[in-house]
Amino acid sequence: MEIEKTNRMNALFEFYSTLLTEKQMNYMELYYADDFSLGEIAEEYQVSRQAVYDNIKRTGKILEDYEKKLHLFSNYIVREQTLEKLMTYVTEHYPKDDALIGFIQQIQDIEE
Repeated sequence: MEIEKTNRMNALFEFYSTLLTEKQMNYMELYYADDFSLGEIAEEYQVSRQAVYDNIKRTGKILEDYEKKLHLFSNYIVREQTLEKLMTYVTEHYPKDDALIGFIQQIQDIEE
């Protein structure tokens, strides 16, 4: 469960990090992406461990609220799954249609 939460927070952070304050971005990146402990972050910023914990919890809720309203991450997942199905269908039914495969590749490149 903890790995799933970390992966979700990292994904939401990728989509919405620019909407956060600098301190929120720094704490989230250190905690989730760089795997710093609360104590290490507190020491780095000369604040209490509780302050770091509260900020990370609050920022996680903010990221979830952004996703609930904007759906950028969930829409991205749906597009990726749909593109994968489309590519499978095209390669099975139209394997020689290089133009069609090329168009799908272009869409996949945009998504990345």
